[in-house]
Amino acid sequence: MTDAPKPGDAKTDEPGDYRPNDYLPGDLTPEERLARMIRVDHAGEYGARRIYEGQLAVLGRSACAPTLKHMHEQELHHLRTFEDLMVQNRVRPTALQPVWHIAGFALGAATAMLGEKAAMACTVAVEEVIDEHYAGQQARLGDDQAALKDTIETFRQEELEHRDIGLQHGAEETPGYELLSGAVKAGSRLAIWLSERF
Repeated sequence: MTDAPKPGDAKTDEPGDYRPNDYLPGDLTPEERLARMIRVDHAGEYGARRIYEGQLAVLGRSACAPTLKHMHEQELHHLRTFEDLMVQNRVRPTALQPVWHIAGFALGAATAMLGEKAAMACTVAVEEVIDEHYAGQQARLGDDQAALKDTIETFRQEELEHRDIGLQHGAEETPGYELLSGAVKAGSRLAIWLSERF
């Protein structure tokens, strides 16, 4: 059993692995890092669910509706998985969840009102950020979190599938694609940063 970190111990890349004499006050413990990880992933999947719900509110009878519903269903599965992990690890949700509830739906609905391709552009931008985020988490997880690492990899592959679907549906043909994509990516990265901490 690994002892709790003490002043004078340093965190390494492996959760629970500390080197003497390098730990700095304010560094996160392995439990705190895991809680941040689960909290932000839950927030991200909650936001994704709300984006698709906003898009379906506008495009629910369009030709792309079955595709949006498929991606929405996968996000619901991801969300339920992180809800279970929150209970198992006694992790609180982000305090900003009410904000993401409104902002996610608004982003989905607004991009859908610009057309099907703009909705897909939103998906591509979000999923590219999530790919980066999940890949970074995998690199930080140690062998003692193999199950979570596998879950994140499975979800990362499904998010990449969503990105590819968006590209196949003409996301890059959206007028002002680079501007829209950049704005959505910036917002997504800010949401990740905030949800880890609050």
